[in-house]
Amino acid sequence: MQRRDFLKGAGAGAGLAGGAVLGLSGCEKQAATPAPDSGALPQVNWRLASSFPKSLDTIYGAGEVLAERVKTLTNGRFNIRVFAGGEIVPGLQVLDAVQQGTVECGHSASYYYVGKDMTFAFDTAVPFGLTARQQNAWMYHGGGIELMRELFAGYNIAQFPGGNTGVQMGGWFRKEIQQLSDLNGLKMRIPGIGGQIMAKLGAVPQTLAGGDIYPSLERGAIDAAEWVGPYDDEKLGFQKIAQHYYYPGWWEGGPQLSFYVNLEKWNALPVSYKQAFESAAAEANLLMMAAYDTKNPQALMRLVKQGVRLHAYPEDVLAAAKQAAFALYEEEAGRNPRFAKVYTEWKKFRDLELQWFKVAEASYANFLYYNR
Repeated sequence: MQRRDFLKGAGAGAGLAGGAVLGLSGCEKQAATPAPDSGALPQVNWRLASSFPKSLDTIYGAGEVLAERVKTLTNGRFNIRVFAGGEIVPGLQVLDAVQQGTVECGHSASYYYVGKDMTFAFDTAVPFGLTARQQNAWMYHGGGIELMRELFAGYNIAQFPGGNTGVQMGGWFRKEIQQLSDLNGLKMRIPGIGGQIMAKLGAVPQTLAGGDIYPSLERGAIDAAEWVGPYDDEKLGFQKIAQHYYYPGWWEGGPQLSFYVNLEKWNALPVSYKQAFESAAAEANLLMMAAYDTKNPQALMRLVKQGVRLHAYPEDVLAAAKQAAFALYEEEAGRNPRFAKVYTEWKKFRDLELQWFKVAEASYANFLYYNR
């Protein structure tokens, strides 16, 4: 079934789904109000600034899914035009643009903004954090969305989950990593908290835009680089110059993308438009993960056929990285009350989720993986 056919078939049920699932509209709980006749509703035209280029079609495409669904649910009276990173504002300034009202809404990864407050990382992913399913559980039913919206409200923004890539790969390396000491002095493109952890392990993290990674690898300015996963990595051609492909991407176990809406603009919307937006965001969140789960296996097979060598990270690397990660979280919690508030609740949720997934999901999955 094509996505457009799915959208048409799902229309009636999706109209109230977002508000019902989140129980939130306008960032506060309120009873659902029947939508008035569409003729009485205003014409609303918004711009959405994405952090992503159109070449990342699955991630960038979440904004298009949102816009198409909102338009359909409001009979064409609420229109959102999507702009790729750099067309209105640079990709890493989407949060600022929405906060200031330069655009009405945006689509980004909140861990891009840990320089403002490391707490933003919980809205996307932290090393050794939640999987995509666990992130959704925390957001929609585990208190995560309330905690995140409290943080974002301080930046004049309402936040909505807007996609997930699933666990990412652990990067492309020119040389094989056999033990922890092999990271000493290794120059790797890995930004954010993952980069901080790699630095603690002896590596030299680099922050590079997507278009700069390949030439930097090619000329030897860096020794390794992480990006997303097989489907997106294949497009950049890393397999041509770095044959060692590592897993898992322990710094991004289930990275969530988010839609941002300027609070004044959000509060001015009719209730039915708010519910349409929430429904569309939830649908984009679901469809992105489904797309990656379909595209990544196919891309990985293509890469292997081209001679790419798959490697699991050595156990001593994973153990040292996990220890360094949680030491960093404890340090940040000691100096940042906002981080401490979210971290305390997030960690309790994570620990309980891991117990459940170990009993049911992991045992079932591991049996299937080795008994096909």
